[in-house]
Amino acid sequence: MKKQSWIIVASVIVALAIVVIVIMSQFTDPNDDVAESPADEGKQEQSEEKKENETEAQKDKNPGHLSVQHMDYPGDVAPYFSAEELTAPPSKNWITNGGNIYNGRYSPLDKINTTNVSDLKADWVTSLGSGYEFKYSGQATPIVYDGVMFTITGANDVSAIDAKTGEIIWEFSPELADGLDTLCCGWVSRGVAIGEGKVYVALLDARLLALDQKTGEVVWETVVDEWEKGYTITSAPLYYDGKVYTGIAGGEYGIRGYVAAYDAEMGRQIWRTYTIPGPGEEGHDTWPQDNKSWLKGGGPVWQTPAIDPELGNIYFAVGNTSPDLDGSNREGDNLFTDSVLALDADTGEYKWHFQEVHHDIWDMDPANPVVLFDVKMDGETKKGIAQAGKTGWVYILDRTNGEPLIGIDEKEVPQLEKQKTSPTQPFPKGDNFVPQGVTKEDIEKDFPEEFDGKYGDIFTPFWDEPLTLRPSPQGGANWPPSAYNPETEYFYVLGNNNYFSFAHYADDEENTFEEGKEWLGSVWQPVENTPQRGTVTAIDIKTNKIAWQKEWDTIAYSGILSTKGNLIFVGHNDGRIIAYNATNGDKVWEFKTDAGANAPPITYEIDGKQYISIFSAGASLAGTKHGDKIYTFSLDGEYGSVEDIPDEEIIQSPLAQKRKEHEKHEDQDSNETQKEGDAVLDQGRTIYEDNCLSCHGDQGAGGHNGPSIKNSDMVTDREALIEQIKKGGGGMPGFEGTLSEDQIDTLAEYILQRLATKE
Repeated sequence: MKKQSWIIVASVIVALAIVVIVIMSQFTDPNDDVAESPADEGKQEQSEEKKENETEAQKDKNPGHLSVQHMDYPGDVAPYFSAEELTAPPSKNWITNGGNIYNGRYSPLDKINTTNVSDLKADWVTSLGSGYEFKYSGQATPIVYDGVMFTITGANDVSAIDAKTGEIIWEFSPELADGLDTLCCGWVSRGVAIGEGKVYVALLDARLLALDQKTGEVVWETVVDEWEKGYTITSAPLYYDGKVYTGIAGGEYGIRGYVAAYDAEMGRQIWRTYTIPGPGEEGHDTWPQDNKSWLKGGGPVWQTPAIDPELGNIYFAVGNTSPDLDGSNREGDNLFTDSVLALDADTGEYKWHFQEVHHDIWDMDPANPVVLFDVKMDGETKKGIAQAGKTGWVYILDRTNGEPLIGIDEKEVPQLEKQKTSPTQPFPKGDNFVPQGVTKEDIEKDFPEEFDGKYGDIFTPFWDEPLTLRPSPQGGANWPPSAYNPETEYFYVLGNNNYFSFAHYADDEENTFEEGKEWLGSVWQPVENTPQRGTVTAIDIKTNKIAWQKEWDTIAYSGILSTKGNLIFVGHNDGRIIAYNATNGDKVWEFKTDAGANAPPITYEIDGKQYISIFSAGASLAGTKHGDKIYTFSLDGEYGSVEDIPDEEIIQSPLAQKRKEHEKHEDQDSNETQKEGDAVLDQGRTIYEDNCLSCHGDQGAGGHNGPSIKNSDMVTDREALIEQIKKGGGGMPGFEGTLSEDQIDTLAEYILQRLATKE
């Protein structure tokens, strides 16, 4: 071929290549190195130059992590766990958040059982020295591997503990982002993950870290997203097959939720799948096509997923729509919010979904972790998945395809055009584990005499006239994990039974979207002077009917452990850890700790001895007493009550004093700044965010537990407001002794000046 011909051919090839590059650039974000939806299968390698730049940027942004090792690491490090190890029921170890990657929270250990559980006593107690302030919640499930426990506080401080003695091996304190304020529901972490010699930690400011399992030193750090836009992480990450999975919280901030998988060795993102599908993806047609409400449609993931290695699927429940309570601008079912979602665990590709609430306007999103189980039904072994909803039903599905294992009927529900309500909703066959409506008898029994508002049944819509309903946004079932026992074939779930009032006021700030600001769309609040109740329920997995139920005079806010010893263990708001007979619900043991027992218990075995452990540290949304201790029990334990434990026997965090000094120094700096700048209201906002925001909301009109401050009579009476802050009441804890007199005065001034509605 002549030279000129070669030149022409080469020119054509180059031109075609340029065209291909230009076309591909329309579909690929130049800043991404991964496929970001099930439709994208290509995975690009991140350049070393970009990686170095990202690493330097991360160092500059958060240089202040602290890792301190107090003793030599006594055990083996976690391996690259096999699928068999991760699906085995937990006995000697408790290696994932849910016990195994089925999330069943069932252990075959039975040395502690119904015949001897009454002999259970405290064996060791360790004070973690972190998370005392009211904004923090202690909700973590500890991990145990080869005699070492790993746990995390609401302040994101991580500890490695000798699981036999309670001695602290190392501690890690992260440097969280300054000004972090996009947390709708308090400062909380529900646990860590382990694998390949690392401890994986998801931080509240949307970063994912790997710590050296022996030392607590940072191995790698990845920015998952921007907390300033409302993206945070509260769930425990999950390790499986060389990957670390995490979901994103922030549905109250107009985010677009997702689950992402990261390489466990290096921290690089492998895939990301959005829970709100974009144009051309499955489910996008359930959002309006004439606006972009899907881009800020919510869909957070509040819990740790489950995985079936045989099917190759990862399963999780997707949370609320955004805005939570206003459906007027997002007509349609709004997939995949309020859904159980199955993806390919290796690629993130969509497999199937089941939506529990269509077009949610009540914040009835499923926050409870999904549980995988195998059970014989009609002579055939079924692969099941169960999810306990805020609606008060358990949704029992076939995990191979998402079809109901027990019938679920679509039924017509009340309609309201302004809210663009769905004409039908799913109604599972079987029993609801909490009441699903408000009756005249309820009003007479539970409400103050002056109540004269509207009320209704589940799925009744609302607009500008307050409407009282139940279940409330607290559930039904909320985040506290459920458990499944293959011996009893019962599914154990905690439920909440309280009354909430909803209303929509078109001119309220809550209806205006602003990136990084809480965006509920309407107003909600608990009905004052009505009871708060909880339930512990055993549900037959084959029929979805209640086998037994216990009622509490407070919300149930911890989580459940089930064992082959025919026991279930659960924490109570008053500080008790309680054991029930798993078959009939009889209470067989209890021990009262020094703070709200608002985390799930676990069990493990060392040298043939079975232990039960629980993190007892309180929770802001439960309004419980705060603390910082891990309590561990055994049949050989010495202490029958907290009063029996000598102070010198409680193991103390070596870093506790340093943390207190750091906080005191920050408070002094803050006070000096306030005096110099005379910015009392700014100081008041800080106090409000630390102590009040999770219950009363960013603008004082719609948190997750407290009434609207804007509509309260107290905002016209300073003395009454200060008395309420000090003494509490109506489900609110008192802050006298927690806050100083000056802080209470400053907080009251901030509420009166910035949050009170002026007539």
